[in-house]
Amino acid sequence: MTAFALALLLCAGFVHAGWNFLAKKAGGGPVFVWLFALMSSLIYAPMAAVAVAWVKPHIGLLEVGVMLGTALIHIAYFLLLQQGYRVGDLSLVYPLARGTGPVLSMVLAILLFHERPSALAIAGGGMVAVGVFALAGSSAGPGKNRRPAIIFGLLTGSVIAMYTLWDKLAVSTYLIPPLILVWAIDAGRVLLLAPIALKNWSEVRRQWREKRKAIIAVGALCPLSYILVLTALVTTPVSYIAPAREVSILIGTVMGTRWLLEGEARLRVPAALAIVTGIVALALG
Repeated sequence: MTAFALALLLCAGFVHAGWNFLAKKAGGGPVFVWLFALMSSLIYAPMAAVAVAWVKPHIGLLEVGVMLGTALIHIAYFLLLQQGYRVGDLSLVYPLARGTGPVLSMVLAILLFHERPSALAIAGGGMVAVGVFALAGSSAGPGKNRRPAIIFGLLTGSVIAMYTLWDKLAVSTYLIPPLILVWAIDAGRVLLLAPIALKNWSEVRRQWREKRKAIIAVGALCPLSYILVLTALVTTPVSYIAPAREVSILIGTVMGTRWLLEGEARLRVPAALAIVTGIVALALG
């Protein structure tokens, strides 16, 4: 992995953990997902238009189908993630979701794309996964029903693996520019979730009135984090990118334990060290 790709992923980690923290505090739900998708599509529309005019990518029926497919997968991701945050802690759902995704992504990339990461990179990915699941194991106190949160975390991670592989094809095989792909994801969510928003328009107005700052912030940060990741994916194998993204686990866990008071941070130091070591191994590999 190049230093440039690693720098992109480190920046993406901070941005990604930040918008997840805000989404957890906001309470989430389909209406919230629709509102911040609407904000994202409006904020990034001018930049997407400039990208179309500058790059002049070929967008035919096949590319439109690819973008529609990724929009559907990302809808499942956001709805599962938001439901997870409604039933569980950020420091439980977030590590599980982010930990399951890269492990499945690496395995599937090796099987489907015939990628051949080095032994050091594979070991690094394994250490990242071990650290993530260790963090999840210390994320909730005794007496809490963690099963729903764990289920939604694992389901979210499975969908992360799906969209990582799908979007890798989109940007590297079908040459859809990352900025345009991300804007299409947001616009697709707006259109596909519009019936739910219109049916619950009073809830839309209430959430906009009460959670406007969070909606605007998530709308700006969510696409930015993924644009950084997709840019790295253009020239870097999935089996390196997916585990290296997990630097956001450290940031998200600190936010959950320190700012949301969800658990004792001192129990997570060994797991955090495993993740950092794994990221270093990925970079060197």
